[in-house]
Amino acid sequence: MLLRLLLAITAALLLAASPASAETALNVIPHGQQGPGVPWASAPGMLPADAQARMYDRLTPLFRNVTPAHLQPSADGSGYFKSSALLPENDPSLITSQTISGTSPSAGPVTATIKRDAYGVPYIFSNTDAGAIFGAGYVVATDQALLIEFARTNGVAALLDVPGISAIQLVLGAYQYRPSKKVVDEVTAQQTRAILAQGAEGRQLLNDIDTYLAGANLRRAEIGAPPLTRTDIYAANAIKAQFLGEGGGNEIENALFLAELRHRLGAKRGDRAFEDLRARNDPEASVSTTRRAKAGGNVPVYKARGVVRLRRGSFRDEYVKLPDAQGSSSAAARAAKAANLPSESSNVIMVAGKLSATGRPLFVGGPQIGYTYPGLTLEMQIKSPSINVRGATSAPYPGYMLIGRSTNYAWTLTSAGADIVDVYAERLCDGSRRKYLYKGRCRRMERVDGGTLVKGDKSTRVTFWRTVHGPVLGYAREERTGRLVALAKKRSSRGRETTDLLFNQQMTFGRVRSARDFVRAAQRSPQTFNSFYASATEIGFFTSGALPRRPSGVSGDLPVDGRGSYEWRGLLPKSAHPQTVNPSAGMIVNWNNKPARDFPAGDDRFGSEGGIQRNDLLREEMARYPKPTLANLVAASNAGATQDVRIIRFWPTLKRMLAKTKAPSARARQLVEILDDWRSKGGSRVDANGDGRIDHPGAVILDTAWRDITDVGLCDRLGRTLCRELEKRISRFDLPPGGQYGGWHQYMWKDLRTLLGERVQGRYSMRYCARGSVSRCSQRLWRALDAAGRTLAARQGNDPTRWSKEAAKITFGPLPLTTMQYTNRPSGIHQVMEFDR
Repeated sequence: MLLRLLLAITAALLLAASPASAETALNVIPHGQQGPGVPWASAPGMLPADAQARMYDRLTPLFRNVTPAHLQPSADGSGYFKSSALLPENDPSLITSQTISGTSPSAGPVTATIKRDAYGVPYIFSNTDAGAIFGAGYVVATDQALLIEFARTNGVAALLDVPGISAIQLVLGAYQYRPSKKVVDEVTAQQTRAILAQGAEGRQLLNDIDTYLAGANLRRAEIGAPPLTRTDIYAANAIKAQFLGEGGGNEIENALFLAELRHRLGAKRGDRAFEDLRARNDPEASVSTTRRAKAGGNVPVYKARGVVRLRRGSFRDEYVKLPDAQGSSSAAARAAKAANLPSESSNVIMVAGKLSATGRPLFVGGPQIGYTYPGLTLEMQIKSPSINVRGATSAPYPGYMLIGRSTNYAWTLTSAGADIVDVYAERLCDGSRRKYLYKGRCRRMERVDGGTLVKGDKSTRVTFWRTVHGPVLGYAREERTGRLVALAKKRSSRGRETTDLLFNQQMTFGRVRSARDFVRAAQRSPQTFNSFYASATEIGFFTSGALPRRPSGVSGDLPVDGRGSYEWRGLLPKSAHPQTVNPSAGMIVNWNNKPARDFPAGDDRFGSEGGIQRNDLLREEMARYPKPTLANLVAASNAGATQDVRIIRFWPTLKRMLAKTKAPSARARQLVEILDDWRSKGGSRVDANGDGRIDHPGAVILDTAWRDITDVGLCDRLGRTLCRELEKRISRFDLPPGGQYGGWHQYMWKDLRTLLGERVQGRYSMRYCARGSVSRCSQRLWRALDAAGRTLAARQGNDPTRWSKEAAKITFGPLPLTTMQYTNRPSGIHQVMEFDR
């Protein structure tokens, strides 16, 4: 009896201690693993470089017709997803093997075995954690050699915040930044100090970086490349931080637009119109948690303290210009757009077990970092005594997983764009453009000699000026006095970007055992991301970032007086960040939308967080499934990825406004019927039959009419000049292959419902369509639709049901890989997970 009891207790303890197994674990990374010239690509059984891109593209035309059969893992590239199971070292699917040895500066001799599957995914096995980190360094130096060459110094530009330069633009444009020794020493010391300030985990991070570098440099010695240093890791991390992990910084552009509004509409009405169009904290915006997160900063510009208003047209930049004379941009997002890199298209759907068909949490999602080849991320599995993870990582991660899964949980990220950048207006003194007032003293700006920027046979000296707040972006004149001010950029994460890796350290080493542990881990990052977690029993998310606490009454939208009275008061406490664990609603959905109520949109998200969000597409799709399966989540994600948010969310309101007057022609009535039909069939821009054209004529009708529709909606009130200026702040619609993140439909949805007498939260200060006349608004919208019909009839014939438009395509760059049909799904890695208890 006693023996049976002991055996039962032992069995129970073993069961409790054993890791959970994944019932379904899938992923796909469209750019694949094979960069140009990787040495293992010709191994027998290795799939071609575009195998995963073809799988990714194969899912798109299914729209919402995804079944469990489509979620069978593909070993040969013939399916839609591949397995992301954690494999043992002796798994027969691993077709290549290599053993490497070397020395870790902190752990001594190390050894790792690297095996690969048919997709080229590396599996790193070691009997020590240091050996696994060493192996990861060797793998990254092998698979991302080309990316490393362009990232290792270009990222220093992001650490320095070189005015007008985006580091990701330098990487993808094949520029070469050669920083001066002085700035390299400066940024290296800043990052190292910030890491060491984190205690034992910081010291481990530095040791892991050094061990990782030892592995990477073993590979680089084999190919005759110069060794990497800690600075290269810091710089590569800064590229990600600048491109995806910061928000705000558009105060100058906002101030100039506000000045134009005040000039055209009058001071009071101009201020009110700015508040309407800014959509800083729209109460109708879709959120990922209903839990409020009062971050402050929701101060109207007409009440803000310390604002320095700029005179219209007076700004003159001091940006460092690119050496090929093609100009530059002050915003990383603009550079990313030029490089076909959407920075705001990541999404995730998580369903708690109480809502799912299986009783277990479901997880589908990932980051959208564009379609690059070579890829900015790579997949790997790492297995050692303390580590057992698989997912997507990248060059700046020293054997840590960026996004992925462990034995019993998975995690991912989306860009949050929270406001961690402000612009300060420095009052000049002593009659000099290079001296400014701060806390009662006239101080001299610091001149930064940052080295040289090279492209081919052309070069540019990287020099700029810096104040106590940061780099000087340029000069402008105050609106009232005409006094010249210098405008300097302050970023809260500057000097500590690399401490973001402490979050990934926690995830990689399995120190997270619950959703609340996950929230505490995500709090370590100074970069602004939404981080998501799912296990066999829990779901949760946290919005990270070094969020500044501005003085009461100070706005983050416009330049602030830099003389010292309006400095930040530390950082927002972590408890005030958007977050939730196991929400009562049982679901978390995010598509870069507002994470929580009362959490203001960053000033660089001008108008983009209004009442219509792409996030609503995912929610509406999920409403089709009372008890969803994992295939239902994939279907919702896949459908939303090609749906036109205007037809799904805005069209019913537009149609109700049209109904207020009569159609001007039979054809105009027919166009309404076609648009109705498009919406009833899902409003997709998909090319399911593969003929290169969007399947439904509704897309070309709405696209052709859109400019005239938005003219009617806003330009009667604003006028042509202001409409042109507004278009610089937010596009009329971010058409595919863009991400549909923003557009004027958000403004019109609220304005038209107000005119129709419907319930509206956060009504605008003015009526925009036809200056508030319902009949004129309706008549002019009809005319816009009718004009589109005439245009299309002249081009494509008199039968609207046969009208069509070429489907948008996705191409890879800077090197070609393949061409795919438009979709707005995650591209850094797309995970599909369901854990068994």
